[in-house]
Amino acid sequence: MKRVVITGLGVVSPIAIGKEDYWKALSEGKNGVGEITLFDTTDFPSRIAAEVQDFKPDDWMERKEARRADRVIQFAVAAADLAVKDAGLDTESLDPDRFGVFIGSGEGGISTNYEGTKVLLEKGPARVGPFYVPMMLSNMPAAYVAIRLRAKGPNICVVTACATATHTMGEAFHTIGRGDADILLAGGSEAAITPVAVAGFGAMKALSTRNDDPEHASRPFDVHRDGFVMGEGAGVLVFEELEHAKRRGAKIYAEVKGFGSNCDAYHITAPDPEAVTPAKAMLQAVEKAGWGKGDVQLINAHGTSTALNDKMEALAIRNAFGEEADNILVNSTKSMIGHCLGAAGALELIAALQSIVEGIVHPTVNCKEIDPECQVKVVPDGAPLKKTIDRAIVNNFGFGGHNAVLAVESFRE
Repeated sequence: MKRVVITGLGVVSPIAIGKEDYWKALSEGKNGVGEITLFDTTDFPSRIAAEVQDFKPDDWMERKEARRADRVIQFAVAAADLAVKDAGLDTESLDPDRFGVFIGSGEGGISTNYEGTKVLLEKGPARVGPFYVPMMLSNMPAAYVAIRLRAKGPNICVVTACATATHTMGEAFHTIGRGDADILLAGGSEAAITPVAVAGFGAMKALSTRNDDPEHASRPFDVHRDGFVMGEGAGVLVFEELEHAKRRGAKIYAEVKGFGSNCDAYHITAPDPEAVTPAKAMLQAVEKAGWGKGDVQLINAHGTSTALNDKMEALAIRNAFGEEADNILVNSTKSMIGHCLGAAGALELIAALQSIVEGIVHPTVNCKEIDPECQVKVVPDGAPLKKTIDRAIVNNFGFGGHNAVLAVESFRE
């Protein structure tokens, strides 16, 4: 098994674009939740979300090309470009057959799908545009990035709802580990803040309705949480085989050490109340990494701010680590950027990596009174915690019972 390291980070998020500004915002507890501006929410029970601000597609793509690319594709292109730049990659010098793209999306081009369906119903089939299908398909973020960079190696799009990015990155880890690629751009992209998605999640009673106080709406593990807040954005990371990275003198953020993946096989939306399988996924990642239970120092939690999910995840951590859970710090990036669905895991892994590099753990904003049923060591609202972090895991769980966990460690020769 070849060693896999991370050498570049690209971020498009509701609180910042670019890794430096993103980390600064997380460290400062900046909140990206506000009133939805992308459409009229007058009749919606939940009228808040974490939108990406000041994003200009023309900064990343030709204007004509941008018009033919859904917002989910635009985010992925921007995040990939930022990751490539951060890694100092000269993509033209790479072996194209060993350079690939693994970018997942839970909802794909849902905005295009929504608008195309409206055109069909209101104006008839002749008015549906020729770019409807390529703008709508979930695999197109990965395809667009590969076409732009001439990356002819492995290319996949994983779709496992809210676990999408973490599954995608886990597959990147395995693909490089078994020698099938040298470099993979891996992560997720999502742009699902649309009328149909917000209405659908609202109908499930999954969204926060704290419309008059959006900045305090996303509050993972807090006793007063009332649902998650939709977010959008993209996170793309450069996964690279260690010797390849060393030959080109790349800076290394951390090493990917383990991946755990399984399924609750319980319910289409609700988590397993006994939290057995998520615990097994965590232990699988930890064991693959060659760690003991007491070696984990930080868990960047799925932490959605829903009553069931946070309670289940806390129980899963207890099930997995037992008494060692008392020593593991837990935080939730979703407290600031909302739930970015298929992009969540990538943006959250970037936060965990920065904790390893900087020795700072960002707070869980709005978590002021930890739910007594969430018996884990949550880093609460307030100042960031200064702490040396060498080993961390990132949890993500998706509708349908999909569980994915990545384990990362500070790099050592």
